[in-house]
Amino acid sequence: MANGVIVIDKPSGWTSMDVCAKLRGVFHEKRIGHGGTLDPMATGVLPVFVGRATRAVEFAVEGEKEYLAALQLGVITNTQDATGEVVETRPVNVGRAALEEALAAFRGQICQIPPMYSAIKIKGKKLYELARSGKEVERAPRTVTIRGLEVLDTAPEGFPQGENLWYLKVTCSKGTYVRTLCHDIGAALGCGGSLSALRRTRVGDYGLEGAFTLEQAQAAADPATLLMPVDSCFAGRPMLALRSLRAEKKIRNGAALDLPTAPGDGEYRLYGADGAFLALGRVEGRKLTAVKSFFEV
Repeated sequence: MANGVIVIDKPSGWTSMDVCAKLRGVFHEKRIGHGGTLDPMATGVLPVFVGRATRAVEFAVEGEKEYLAALQLGVITNTQDATGEVVETRPVNVGRAALEEALAAFRGQICQIPPMYSAIKIKGKKLYELARSGKEVERAPRTVTIRGLEVLDTAPEGFPQGENLWYLKVTCSKGTYVRTLCHDIGAALGCGGSLSALRRTRVGDYGLEGAFTLEQAQAAADPATLLMPVDSCFAGRPMLALRSLRAEKKIRNGAALDLPTAPGDGEYRLYGADGAFLALGRVEGRKLTAVKSFFEV
C-alpha cells in the first residue's frame, strides 16, 4: 500500500485534478489529493499526497508559495491571463524604475478581488461558470500577503519573450491570485496588464529540486520509491520523540499527555519509540495533544 508525498512538475495544459487522476492509476490508490491548485496554463510544483498521507493536504495548502511570473503590460484579458480573450490593448511607456516604484504598493498585506474566471463558489455556482455564461457578480475582496515581489533581470527558462514583458518572482500566502496581481499592477501603471506565463517553484518546504515529471512517475518500475514520507510536509516543525510505550499509546488513543518538561509551546512532529512518525502534535505548557494522526490504524 503506497503512502507518502510526490512532488510533480505539472505540465501546462493539465489541471491539478488531471494529475491526481493519472497518479491514481500509477499508484493503484484511490486516496490521492494535491496541495494547492495550479491553473491549467501554469507549470511547476504540485505536491501530491498518496494514501494515508492525504491527511496532510490541509497543511500543505496553508504553506507559503513561490512563483515565477511573466507580466505582459499593455494587454488586458477577460481571464487576467494569456488564456483569455483580449478585451483591450493600451500603449505602454513603462521602464524598470516606474515598474519598481509601482511594485512597492503590492508588498505586504494587500486586498485582491478574486477573478470571475476562478473556481470560487457564490450561492453554489462557480464563478467561472457564471463568467462563461456572460454574467459578472460582485466579489468580496480578500486579504493576502505578498512576502516577496521582485523584478528579474532575465526571462526564466521556457518563458515567452517579447515587447513589454517583465519577469517577476513572487512569494505569497495561500489564496493569492498571481494573474490578479499582474492585472492590478498593470492597472496601477495605467497601461493594463495580464499574466503571460506562470511557474510555481515552491509550496511550503517542497521545491522543484525534488520534483518528478508525470512521465518519470509512469515509467518508474516501482513508483512507491519516488514517494517522500509524510513527515516531510512538516519539516519546518521541530521533532519530539515519545520515549515510552505508555506515552505513545496515549497519543495513539487521542488522549492528552503530560510531559516531564516543557519543550516550548507550538507544533511538533511526534515520533514513537521505534522512530516511526505518529502525528502532528501541539504543546501548550507541559501538555501535549495530537493535532492530526498519521499512523496506520
